[in-house]
Amino acid sequence: MRVLGAIIAGGKSRRMGQDKAFIEWRGKTLITHVIERLSVQTDQLIINANSNLEHLGPVIVPDKIETGTPVAGLHAVLTYAVEHGFDAVLTSPCDTPLLPLDLRALLSGHGAAIAASGGQAHYLTGFWPVESLDVLDGLIRVKDFAATAKAKQVEWPVKEYDPFLNINRPKDLLYLPG
Repeated sequence: MRVLGAIIAGGKSRRMGQDKAFIEWRGKTLITHVIERLSVQTDQLIINANSNLEHLGPVIVPDKIETGTPVAGLHAVLTYAVEHGFDAVLTSPCDTPLLPLDLRALLSGHGAAIAASGGQAHYLTGFWPVESLDVLDGLIRVKDFAATAKAKQVEWPVKEYDPFLNINRPKDLLYLPG
């Protein structure tokens, strides 16, 4: 099975007040942490972004539709996967630097699947067979896409930290370990 890794980085970072992908933690940007963690689990890695991020290395895939939500990013990466012969896409937002290294192993094998931790679903962290693109049309919310695609929630334990900690506001940086 050929799995495409895709980082969704098309947001405006309004709550952060700056592009959160480029905030540094442990000497690297948040998106660099995600690149390192997702690339070792996939056959190719791309980034969905509507700005110039070519300097990061992976292919940049812009939105093809306008929704004002991450659904546009999911549409873009699933379309890329179909066009390039992949079987599925493993997705993550750009601001989850603690992303588990067993993400692909635990999400694949269920059809569509999303990560969950601490009783919270992480709808953008998911495994999407390319056939999922067929049910995306007309949807606005990622939560609705996951429901329509019948995505199974796969729970991760929260031990010292939540592996899906999402850095959306400056105060969220306080929750990163060490």
